[in-house]
Amino acid sequence: MHPGLPCCSGAASTTSITGKSTCESKRAEIARDIEHAKAKGQSSRVRDLEKALRENQDHCSDAKLAQEHAAKIAAQERKVQERQRELDEAWKMGKPSKIADRETRLTKERSGLEKLRQGAL
Repeated sequence: MHPGLPCCSGAASTTSITGKSTCESKRAEIARDIEHAKAKGQSSRVRDLEKALRENQDHCSDAKLAQEHAAKIAAQERKVQERQRELDEAWKMGKPSKIADRETRLTKERSGLEKLRQGAL
């Protein structure tokens, strides 16, 4: 497996018609990227993408993608909880600058969580 190209992800996030990422949709995205790289004469990129495609074909499963996505959601939920604790602590200290900063951070983490829940892998 190429360290910069996980087995089950293409160069860009892809989703099927149902809004969920699938191995087949990722293979299609990698194939499109290969064609673009070939058209631009980027032989090194073509080799890397072809390796990513082989890795996808050999190791990707939709169940594994769903499991990885669930793990990402759980991790993001933990980040939201941590940011909420930080905000609560800032309120207890009564420092307006820290409160504003913590609110911004919490909003960012909540946004990331919402994107994950909507299926954006």
